[in-house]
Amino acid sequence: MHIIPLLLLLGICLVIVISLYEFIRGRNFRPVIKLKESRFSMELFYTLLIIYIIVILGFGMIYFILSFQDIILVEYGEMRQVDIIGSAVHSVYFSGVTLLTIGYGDITPLGIGRAIALIEALIGYVLPTAFVLKLVQSQQVSKDE
Repeated sequence: MHIIPLLLLLGICLVIVISLYEFIRGRNFRPVIKLKESRFSMELFYTLLIIYIIVILGFGMIYFILSFQDIILVEYGEMRQVDIIGSAVHSVYFSGVTLLTIGYGDITPLGIGRAIALIEALIGYVLPTAFVLKLVQSQQVSKDE
């Protein structure tokens, strides 16, 4: 019974890592919409948006799966018993708040969840930087052509 959540957890981690790797490595994105003297890549923007959604949902599923292993999220400093849907909603909400570096503090992870939250927050800081670097790189490539 404990092997299924572990396999799900590993699968989700694999999807997150592959998605981040492919985004950072990426291919040459070409600007689609030209603004006055700058270029904006809608493809790159949508890719970043999808990556954010994948990471939020992926980490939300990690927190949700860990909740079955008694590693839970504490709400307002007290442990509350919630149903499965409530736990899933809390997990995705906490994931989004952590990734987007808002950090309201209304939900707090316990145990290994703290380390996972730190990793997610780090990804939340690195993704915009990767986005800007990719945008600059695509502009350099288009100038060279």
